[in-house]
Amino acid sequence: MTSSSDPQCVWPVEADLGEGPLWSPADEAVWFVDIKKNRIHRFEPSSRRKRTYEAPPRPSFLVPDRNGDFIVGLQSGLHRFNPRSGDFTLLFDVEPERPNNRLNDGALDPKGRLWFGSMDDGESEKSGSLFRLDQSGPVAVDTEIAITNGPSFSPDGRILYHTDTVEKTIYAFDVADDGSLSGKRVFVTIEDGAGHPDGCVTDAEGCLWTCLFFGSAARRYSTSGKLTSTVQFPCSNITKMVFAGPDLRTAYVTTARHLLNAEQLAAQPFAGGLFRFEVDVPGLPQGVWNE
Repeated sequence: MTSSSDPQCVWPVEADLGEGPLWSPADEAVWFVDIKKNRIHRFEPSSRRKRTYEAPPRPSFLVPDRNGDFIVGLQSGLHRFNPRSGDFTLLFDVEPERPNNRLNDGALDPKGRLWFGSMDDGESEKSGSLFRLDQSGPVAVDTEIAITNGPSFSPDGRILYHTDTVEKTIYAFDVADDGSLSGKRVFVTIEDGAGHPDGCVTDAEGCLWTCLFFGSAARRYSTSGKLTSTVQFPCSNITKMVFAGPDLRTAYVTTARHLLNAEQLAAQPFAGGLFRFEVDVPGLPQGVWNE
């Protein structure tokens, strides 16, 4: 087992679609978004202080830059978010020709390059793509995906994991030094009845944790795709986790109320909350965007 505690809800924030948790060592806080309510949340574990920022439509992920700001994926593209002023500044308009798309999950590789996906906001059309952000702008590196999720990387950055949530499949790619991809292959397919793979993250051993939407669980897979651990949650829609704390052994996990009916919500009072649990194998340090 790689988990040493059961998940506990630390903030019952009732996110409609909680996503994109990020550990910021600079301010020792967990940042995450609520995509459907257009909010960015900040949770400080040491003091349990909480703060919420209003955002433009569909904030989906955050990554830090070297100036203390964040790069945020929004429906309208990539923006810089200044947490001191609360202002958003457009950097790149990603898919202006696809107004029904929005950005979704995103992450930095070990070189500080930003990778992120787009998706159909209606969650059905295969209009989404996986992008790498170059100096000249976003470059599509995989296409025809309804719901993109979980760009995550091996510790050496040579393997990229990316999820097609609707197809319930996590793919692996080989990453060259210049960021080009090759060797797309199936890493894991989630079996029927276990939910849909959502966000994912790798730990210091290179093993992959994926959260299961409609699956009430987070799973850890070895580098060969073998299931090694499962952590169960008291709600069904588990979206993404991040390793936090000075030793990166505390996992913070976002969840969602999205698509739950009144009866399900009544049975899941912590749905949409921010959870935490302890792990035995730590995560990887958070980098900053290499502008």
